[in-house]
Amino acid sequence: MITLNVNGKPTQVDADPSTPVLWALRDNLGMTGTKFGCGVAQCGACTVHVNGQATRSCITPISSVSGQRITTIEAVANDRVGKAVQDAWIKHDVAQCGYCQSGQIMSAAALLRGNHKPTDADIDGAMAGNICRCGTYARIRAAIHDAAKALG
Repeated sequence: MITLNVNGKPTQVDADPSTPVLWALRDNLGMTGTKFGCGVAQCGACTVHVNGQATRSCITPISSVSGQRITTIEAVANDRVGKAVQDAWIKHDVAQCGYCQSGQIMSAAALLRGNHKPTDADIDGAMAGNICRCGTYARIRAAIHDAAKALG
């Protein structure tokens, strides 16, 4: 058994220590908001926060995050930054198919927690590796700028 702190709650996971966080969340805990995309940390669909940092959960073993704070898309709006990002996503109608959006939102929220006034270059750097198959990158950037404004 490995103890994970997921969305502020200590949770026991009965899985091999090498199990990726993604699969522990989805298969062991039934939290399906975090998506499987590529399995090699290249697409960003699996992004969660570990101690506030955007982390690719498809390659992160649960043994490496025991005792650390894991935040998933299910709880990202529980704070001011995550709520601002989700509100901006809706306002700008970012999602098309929606598959990548949980990872996009998690990466955007991690950026805005550390940078309340990101430039386009800051956004591009933080969002690099988050692939949107539908190509909504302009709306993603607009939503991030809008969320930053809302955060003041």
